[in-house]
Amino acid sequence: MFKSAESVERLVNWLARLPGIGRKSAARLAFHILKMEASEALELADIIRDVKEKVSFCKTCFNISEVDPCHTCTDPNRHADLICVVEEAMDAAALDKAEGFKGLFHVLGGRLSPLDGIGPDDLRIKELLGRLEDVKEIIVATNPNVEGEATATYISRLIKPMGIKVTRIARGLPVGSDLEYADAVTLTRAIEGRQEL
Repeated sequence: MFKSAESVERLVNWLARLPGIGRKSAARLAFHILKMEASEALELADIIRDVKEKVSFCKTCFNISEVDPCHTCTDPNRHADLICVVEEAMDAAALDKAEGFKGLFHVLGGRLSPLDGIGPDDLRIKELLGRLEDVKEIIVATNPNVEGEATATYISRLIKPMGIKVTRIARGLPVGSDLEYADAVTLTRAIEGRQEL
């Protein structure tokens, strides 16, 4: 039976620890890296090193950035009275890429999950509360699952008594999908979130 080199085995084991990468995918990636030109593989290693050395979290919004405060927080064209609360930096990047949101972000660093031992003190909720002085609206854009809904409800209960408008992103059917393939919860939310034409 074939036994790969120890260093390749270590690479496969390490890659398999990445989210969404199983052992077979890790092996494919490892062998792809092995087949790369040495200059390409070293360039990849340098890029990873640069990311670890240069990228950190903005101390205002906790999005990833190479500068502090980040470019979003210092952009004069953004609406400083509107903050979109997201679970992770990837969520902020997705919303920013869509170009429909022109306010600021606040990255919680996760979501409430009592089963996993993640409570309010494990998220950046206190930091959010410290940013609300001139804010008129908070848009809660947590994921539409049990933990995301619990997080949205918790944030809403904290902020609404301050007289700040709290909204939730719309949920429902994605553009281009068919009704027959949607689940009952998605269809219910689509009906509840309907808009006048």
